[in-house]
Amino acid sequence: MITPLDIENKKFAKQMMNGYNVEEVDEFLDELTVEYAKAYKESTELRTKVEDLNNELIRYKSIESTLQSTLVMAQKTADEVKEIAKQQADQIIKNAEADSQKQLDAIDAEVALKKKELDDVQKQFDIYKAKMESLLISQLELIKEINKE
Repeated sequence: MITPLDIENKKFAKQMMNGYNVEEVDEFLDELTVEYAKAYKESTELRTKVEDLNNELIRYKSIESTLQSTLVMAQKTADEVKEIAKQQADQIIKNAEADSQKQLDAIDAEVALKKKELDDVQKQFDIYKAKMESLLISQLELIKEINKE
């Protein structure tokens, strides 16, 4: 490939009357045209490639931005779900504690009722025992009086 230095340093042989040798100049210009056409085509292709790569870069940056937004939204959603689950768990625990307290209160009330019933039965037994004792004493007294007669 011809470099700018080659073009600058190119010397044409001068003819005595007409100046530079026309064939050499034409030959050099033809060579220069071929090399310049290659360079121009390559430059055009590279510019197109750079433009395509820039467009892809923009597209990938857009995708990256979308992914980052999606990740942030997913993290927020996950945090919200965790918070809701925690609240529900706390509510379930509160409900379970309230239910167990109600059951405990009901059992305590039932125990108290059974104690009262036991006390009542013991009082009735004591009354019955006292009546029986009184009856037995009166019967014994009656038998003693019958035996005296």
